[in-house]
Amino acid sequence: MCKRSFLPDCGAATGLPIRMVVLTIIGMIGMYLILTAVLSTPLTPDTMYVSVNKSSFSINNTLSDSPELLVHVFDQGDVPVGGANIVVWDPSREQAAGGITDGSGRFVFKLTNITLPAGKSEGFIAVRVMQEGYFEYSDNFFVKVRKE
Repeated sequence: MCKRSFLPDCGAATGLPIRMVVLTIIGMIGMYLILTAVLSTPLTPDTMYVSVNKSSFSINNTLSDSPELLVHVFDQGDVPVGGANIVVWDPSREQAAGGITDGSGRFVFKLTNITLPAGKSEGFIAVRVMQEGYFEYSDNFFVKVRKE
């Protein structure tokens, strides 16, 4: 019997603090797991854009080389994107070149033996840029190629 007459069973009162401690610890572990899951979700990918040193060039006949083209890849904050994979195609889509941007987001390429699509006097070099953490960038009208 308890010392106080209005508490006939003291066992419930003495076990209560340890139950509160155990439930608090279990609650904190649950909260930690929920916060970890929420904070580890992947962030929304950023966007990229690409610039080139020439917007167009001419070739003398139906089979010619491109000039050396310098491509810069930037994110939306104008920060260079290094390590991005770049693929470029000639206007006929029969030939491709690829590479990786350097630390300053630059990639230099020169396509050899460019051909225009059959029956066309102009075409476009296409580009695709891929980098983890960014949306893929592609442009089918990247650089215009004209036949003189």
